[in-house]
Amino acid sequence: MASREGEYISDSGSDYTEYWIDWFLGSRGNEYFCDVDAEYITDRFNLTGLNQYVDRIGLLVDIITDRTQISETQPEEARARLEDNAKFIYALIHARYIITSRGLSKMLEKYRNGDFGYCPRVNCKLTPLLPVGLSDKPRVASVKLYCPNCEDLYNPKSSRHASIDGAFFGTSFPAMFLQNYPELVPTHNVDVYIPKIFGFQLHSQAQLTRWRLLKREQLVNRLDQLHIEHANDGPGGFADPVDDDENKKAKRGRR
Repeated sequence: MASREGEYISDSGSDYTEYWIDWFLGSRGNEYFCDVDAEYITDRFNLTGLNQYVDRIGLLVDIITDRTQISETQPEEARARLEDNAKFIYALIHARYIITSRGLSKMLEKYRNGDFGYCPRVNCKLTPLLPVGLSDKPRVASVKLYCPNCEDLYNPKSSRHASIDGAFFGTSFPAMFLQNYPELVPTHNVDVYIPKIFGFQLHSQAQLTRWRLLKREQLVNRLDQLHIEHANDGPGGFADPVDDDENKKAKRGRR
């Protein structure tokens, strides 16, 4: 909350800051967000349609950009409501900002730093994750994390992050991000874990593996028919599966 001197205290217990956005980004649970340029926030075109979610959007923008402070003379309930609405409108503006060239470059830095975490799937080998929403409308679903390798979604590990609204990042961000930075699209790993008992595959699991391999072969044939490149060593291609003997040799070589 704001102090009497017009400064803010971070929830993490850090020093005072005189800027609202710095305070917001320094609060616990807001590590996924990047700082939105004040010029973008004050451009009325970027606020189109957001007044359906909050009242007095002009005042909220002034609070976010430090043009005004929440008056300490107002009732505590009114001050808390204004603060919550300011956070809410900043987060909705954030979803629009991160698909601009400037916003993508800021999220690129956070992606490279692993600020969104890494894929928990073993075969993805710690591929960095990207935040994504399941809906562009707020209060529909919480934020999820997208892995560019296995192309699946995961829930954030922290409960603070798991409660963030997915609309604060939108449904288009990961696709826009990877389209803008195609060199970051990983070579997809097709290795799958196959349960075995004393070295023998379970029948149902073996059947599932055969189905997965068949689908991969069908996809590759389809790409060939359409003359679409899918080189094994290229972004978006398929890495050759590693058999058990090669895995064992590799492990012995590292010892």
